[in-house]
Amino acid sequence: MSAKEKLLSVSNLNVAYGNINAVHGVSFDVAAGEIVALIGANGAGKSSILRSISGIIPYSGSISYKGKDLKQTAADFIVALGIAQVPEGRGIFGNLTVMENLKLATWHRQDKENIARDFDRVFTLFPRLAERKHQLGGMLSGGEQQMLAVGRALMSDADTLLLDEPSMGLSPVLVREIFRIIAEINKAGKTILLVEQNANMSLHIAQRGYVLETGRIVLSGTGQELMGNPRVKEAYLGG
Repeated sequence: MSAKEKLLSVSNLNVAYGNINAVHGVSFDVAAGEIVALIGANGAGKSSILRSISGIIPYSGSISYKGKDLKQTAADFIVALGIAQVPEGRGIFGNLTVMENLKLATWHRQDKENIARDFDRVFTLFPRLAERKHQLGGMLSGGEQQMLAVGRALMSDADTLLLDEPSMGLSPVLVREIFRIIAEINKAGKTILLVEQNANMSLHIAQRGYVLETGRIVLSGTGQELMGNPRVKEAYLGG
């Protein structure tokens, strides 16, 4: 990958929680328009990588986005730069309506004329949210809350979405629906860094992927290459 193609660049990233080292010297790049998957077991360091990129936790090493070093950049400014995270557990506001949750994501936007367009886009992607726009977030089903979390990220008008376990706790039918929508969002021009335990679904839609074990990248390749790798098959794809 040439330097010109790099949108997000992570170099020698290290994350520690007290005496526990969660991420060890991780380096990778994401090009504009890609879906890149990070797969691995619980505790492999995947979520810590996303939190580092979002500016939520301290780290050593370097992270740059569109050529800008993010090391001393506040989390809210990282959102304004074009990175939005959909956190594990969704993180929606249960005491606010669907519309209020979505409107919160537009706080930094200056292009007010495009906000109505983006509401239409979210409600086209997620018709169930349109039906429940005046319902409290806490009253939604798990699948609907995940849709709201993704919709909220889209309302920020971010170029890049960091998705942390978007299929967690969902039925197989909803898992397929969420991954179909992720692929559709990508085709519409969004770059996606996807953290998922469902390696099969994530590698199906990802152009490239990285396998993490105990905080280190142990394998990388295209989605198809990793799906065909015997080690990945045995550990993550059920043999």
